Amino acid sequence: MSDQNPYEELGVSEDASFEEIQDTRNRLVEEFSGDSKRLEMIEAAYDTVLMDRLRMRQEGKIKVPERIRFPERTEQVTPIDSPVPKKQSPQWLQTMLDKPSNLDVVVPGFWYLGLSATSLFYRSQGDQVLQLMLVLGVGVSIYFLNRKESRFGRAVLLTLVGLIVGLIVGTLIAVPLVEQLQLTNFTTNQFATVITFVLLWLICSFLK
Repeated sequence: MSDQNPYEELGVSEDASFEEIQDTRNRLVEEFSGDSKRLEMIEAAYDTVLMDRLRMRQEGKIKVPERIRFPERTEQVTPIDSPVPKKQSPQWLQTMLDKPSNLDVVVPGFWYLGLSATSLFYRSQGDQVLQLMLVLGVGVSIYFLNRKESRFGRAVLLTLVGLIVGLIVGTLIAVPLVEQLQLTNFTTNQFATVITFVLLWLICSFLK
């Protein structure tokens, strides 16, 4: 190696930053890639500069980044965390749920509103009117469900399930409701029928 100090050999000042030293060394290596003797001098000067910087670091004068102390290590790119996927509903539920238009919701709603009003306000001896309203409600539900995908069996099954659940839940709700509010003009069967109509409306509007 020449009489020049390692900083002069690399062509950098003693207060040069690590980035400048690294860039200069890489440029010289590329420039003298075919001159093995020159490359040896460059690497020796570079190593000496690194040792000098490490000594200064140990004395607390500077802090040497690891990418300068260990240039052979490739810089690792920190992986960007992918956004947490939103929780989706189960597949079986997605296959059952429908995305109805406003018309698909409103039209059955008018039917069941009319049936509910008739069930509540039509006065008759016995439950013949309620039974007739339930038959019509079942027919409405089957019609609108079958119209969506032309699966009559599925439409009948969903409607029957809705009918049974609606009558059971409706009766359980209607009994304490009528007693607590003292609604003497209405029977528990009337309220149970209306609650059943609400459930059937939800089924034929939002299921398929």
